[in-house]
Amino acid sequence: MRTIRLRSVRMAFAAAMLLASPAMLPAHAQSNNGPASVADLAEGLLDAVVNISTSQNVGGDGRTQPRMQAPDGSPFQDFFDEFFKDRQGEGPRNRKVSSLGSGFVIDAAEGIIVTNNHVIDGADDIEVNFADGSKLKAELVGADTKTDLAVLKVEPVKPLTEVPWGQSDKMRIGDWVMAIGNPFGLGGTVTVGIISARGRDINSGPYDNFIQTDAAINRGNSGGPLFNMNGEVIGINTAIISPSGGSIGIGFAVPTELAVNVIDQLREFGETRRGWLGVRIQPVTDEIAESLGMTETKGALVAGVIRGGPVDDGSIEPGDVIVRFDGKDVDNMRDLPRVVAESPVGKAVDVVVIRKGEEQTVKVTLGRLEDSEQQAGTDTDGNDGTTNLPDTIETVTVLGMTLAELTDEGRQEFAITDDVEGVVITDVDPDSAAAEKRIMPGDVIVEIAQEAVMTPQDVEERIAALRQDGRRNALLMLAGRTGELRFVTVRMD
Repeated sequence: MRTIRLRSVRMAFAAAMLLASPAMLPAHAQSNNGPASVADLAEGLLDAVVNISTSQNVGGDGRTQPRMQAPDGSPFQDFFDEFFKDRQGEGPRNRKVSSLGSGFVIDAAEGIIVTNNHVIDGADDIEVNFADGSKLKAELVGADTKTDLAVLKVEPVKPLTEVPWGQSDKMRIGDWVMAIGNPFGLGGTVTVGIISARGRDINSGPYDNFIQTDAAINRGNSGGPLFNMNGEVIGINTAIISPSGGSIGIGFAVPTELAVNVIDQLREFGETRRGWLGVRIQPVTDEIAESLGMTETKGALVAGVIRGGPVDDGSIEPGDVIVRFDGKDVDNMRDLPRVVAESPVGKAVDVVVIRKGEEQTVKVTLGRLEDSEQQAGTDTDGNDGTTNLPDTIETVTVLGMTLAELTDEGRQEFAITDDVEGVVITDVDPDSAAAEKRIMPGDVIVEIAQEAVMTPQDVEERIAALRQDGRRNALLMLAGRTGELRFVTVRMD
């Protein structure tokens, strides 16, 4: 009963607040932070937002339909025989698949329209439907799968309405925003909400930095604009989280601070031209920060340098922690790929790194990003068995790992390439801290606490020194069979 009464009181209070005159409301409730009406704003923007329909011819899969049989003696037997006789010899039929999305005009004179890549991906025909009912065929100028953006071009037969870019980096959590799009094929739909969060990583690509909004976004809104209250585009609606397929108030938009540079490149070159540093990185964990003597956990740990890349001259080394790039702070690992990609190819930039506990600034000249499996891939092969090395090989056991010198026999046993140097791990105790970090036989210890090791005794001495210094974790640089590097911290307690 007390709960019911309390709820009744709350409902009565809420009703009273809704009916109260403005003079009765608190000062903050009378402010103009939330718009009383967005009709004027929406009216000026609707003509710039378009619906995009695509079609794609999909070939048949070659499977034959089972022939229908009429019951014995059926009067329809002649019909069935004639029907399937006519269809004999027909190959797989093509079928046309259609999809719907949204977009918006950013250059009325040139007929340039922005949308999502997944809206037009694989389309044979792209048609743009305008608010006044007119339709134009569109051609693809360029697309980028990493940010899910695409640029289209139409040939205007009459003046179009365009919308300006806004500054997404100036937006704050709680600011009002408006989405306009084509949900479920219902064109010209306006929804309003707030920015719920910024910098969201939803694991959709390497440069995730989404704006999260509770403005209703549904299927068909993809590629549509997210406006601020000045009528400027501050995001491109791209994704939703929805178990049911409908809006539950969690939508994501690509911020203009990321999108504008990509769109400009697509317009100019028909493709993206991103800066490339040529390093493999991994997160800086609390354990790694402690093992490196860092006072705070931040930056991107360089796990390897790509051969022939921009920094293969020793300017940046494995084990460096990049904390600042071209004047921009690198607070965590995923910040670095984004700020590098946004930098022009060939630009000379200052990179601040922490190397062996000291901060240094190095100058590097960026290359162009190469999207090849050889450069970006990592070795996922593992060997979880024990070794068949000769008994004469001397081994030691440290932190649950059995170690041996890397001999020709060891290289053959684990298929380790000749350019890998260090101490090979021949066995791992399944109950050890090393096993928890997925260290496996065949991994090679190259460095411990940024000091090179070549023998099992070197490893023992480095671990003993770290314990004497009061360190709780040992930072190991491990090499895989083909030389790719990664850093792992192992507890020493």
